[in-house]
Amino acid sequence: MQLTERAKELITKSRIVSFANWKDVYSDEIIAIFQVADDQGRYLTDEDLEKIKTLTSEPALSLEQAQLLRDEAPDIIAKARQKVLDTFPNITKPRGDLYPPDRAEACWRDYWHFLRCITYGIAANQTEYTSQEGLDNMQLLYQELRVPLEAMVLGLEQLKVFGLQKFSEEEQANLSPYFDHLISEMKQF
Repeated sequence: MQLTERAKELITKSRIVSFANWKDVYSDEIIAIFQVADDQGRYLTDEDLEKIKTLTSEPALSLEQAQLLRDEAPDIIAKARQKVLDTFPNITKPRGDLYPPDRAEACWRDYWHFLRCITYGIAANQTEYTSQEGLDNMQLLYQELRVPLEAMVLGLEQLKVFGLQKFSEEEQANLSPYFDHLISEMKQF
């Protein structure tokens, strides 16, 4: 899939996590751990999580929940992807919205990144973890690339379904808002 110059520019501006509102709660050192992980487009490592534990009074439970979602990400994403494929069986076939295969792979990669961003919010106990500017640019990018929004939102909803299955009912109630925040933002596209 050949990207336009506009799409390439929007990709760099589509960083949907913002740590700006965290400065009242966390030290610059803790925010830097999250920022480096986000800059590198990766989940928090065990080392990152241990360092955060030593630097904050936040409950370790939220860090453990983020770690579990990270560790289970391949399974969660595979199940969400399958639900999208079951719901939209022609989406990856010729003339489908996610055809050719590299277009579909970009979609599944976005699910991986969406779950990564959700884990940042969970780890920091911050349900407001998105950047409006980044989301605005992502919306423009999705318009430019003609991303099938209905399928993307369904996939996000399924990340929530399959992600929350890893937790107790009480934990599910506490974790739902982190998923709901991003789902709500994406539904506005």
